[in-house]
Amino acid sequence: MKKKTKRNGKSELAGDLVVRLRLYVAGQTPKSLAALSNLKRICEEHLDGEYELEVIDLMKNPQLAQGDQILAIPTLVRSLPTPIRKIIGDLSNVDRVLVGLDVRPAGQKPREQTMLPSNAAGVNS
Repeated sequence: MKKKTKRNGKSELAGDLVVRLRLYVAGQTPKSLAALSNLKRICEEHLDGEYELEVIDLMKNPQLAQGDQILAIPTLVRSLPTPIRKIIGDLSNVDRVLVGLDVRPAGQKPREQTMLPSNAAGVNS
């Protein structure tokens, strides 16, 4: 089991929102290696270092699959923030991964809601 905390070891306990990810793989297969490589690239480019990543090799620790109900590999599990989200596959489609994990890319601001004037619904005063 390999655990990696990015940046200054910050966690949600320090008041910063951290995305906690767990990648389940099966040894050094091409799909497992591709998933890990793709995930590292996505995290560096879109999560601005605010993530924790744990890689679990089910060839070494098969009993760990039960906790997150892993049925296929590679599988990525986002445990924080809740709710838990899972993505199966090599994570090569960046947009699908970001949408699937419900993660806003680094630097992207939330959409502002525009307030319409009270007569904007087509009602004339």
